[in-house]
Amino acid sequence: MAFFDPPVAFHFSVVFVGFVPPVPDMAFQEVSGLETSLDLEPLQEGGENRFMHQLPKPAKRGNLKLKRGMTTIASGLVLWCKSTLEGGLAEPITPKDMVVSLLNEYRIPVAVWSVGNAFPVKWTVGNMDAMKNELAVENIELAYTTLKRMI
Repeated sequence: MAFFDPPVAFHFSVVFVGFVPPVPDMAFQEVSGLETSLDLEPLQEGGENRFMHQLPKPAKRGNLKLKRGMTTIASGLVLWCKSTLEGGLAEPITPKDMVVSLLNEYRIPVAVWSVGNAFPVKWTVGNMDAMKNELAVENIELAYTTLKRMI
């Protein structure tokens, strides 16, 4: 691979920080939602009619979406989602930090994103269809407060 070749998007890893013991079932089929954007607030200056100022508001983030083959209830990730989404807020939400890495063919990170204070906000199971021979898939959607590109 030449130094200037763009990386491929199918070789990546997702690691959650703060699971004790560490959760081994972190293989995902798809990751999306690594995004940060600025909304703008228009401001018209008194006496200046030629243009509007565009003032930035605080950065906002979309939700991080993880897609994978469904696992058993013994999964640490499933237990975390279950306690957060099915607990009726009886217990405080426990956010986790994450690291998402895009890897080259030698499993060396070529891009790394640090995701802070993530917690599940949506958990869905894909369609079940007796006419198809497909794996059961679950989708986990996480809200997060910080996103930093490390590499």
